[in-house]
Amino acid sequence: MRAAVGRRTAGGAATSTMLAQHLGESTGQTSYHLRQLEKHGLVEEDPGRGTGRERWWKPISFSIRRAFVEPDGATSAQLDVLMGHQLQDRFEKLRAWHGYHAHETPAWQDASVDTTSTSQLTSEQARTMTREIMEVIERHTDAAQQDNPDASPDADSDADSRRFRVYVSAFPLRD
Repeated sequence: MRAAVGRRTAGGAATSTMLAQHLGESTGQTSYHLRQLEKHGLVEEDPGRGTGRERWWKPISFSIRRAFVEPDGATSAQLDVLMGHQLQDRFEKLRAWHGYHAHETPAWQDASVDTTSTSQLTSEQARTMTREIMEVIERHTDAAQQDNPDASPDADSDADSRRFRVYVSAFPLRD
């Protein structure tokens, strides 16, 4: 399964120099951390960009399931920080969308949804639903990647093609 990474996913591919300038860090430190993120499957080199020593990196979507994280103090604290950043990023992106959606074309307005649904489900029914939702998301994102493997946020290959964010939150409510 996949999931959502923080703020850099909104900007697409970048070089370590670009990221270092954005973060106020050295290029060496940024390169080191990009290699670490690559090792853990959070970013990958973008082979369609760059020449010689200039390496472009692009974010990879990912999923976090608390059930698969070892429940030790350090991991839990780090996961809480990551999830806090994810929630803040989600809030900022959704608030921005609600601020400009009325100015979007009807096609993009129709392609977007912000909805909430509440049902009485067993844990098995909930697990089946979330698995099927993730399968649909993966099927469509994989198909889009195959249709245009060199797509980047600044590519002009298709005037109607844009980066598209999907948020799915599925969790039990407290009684």
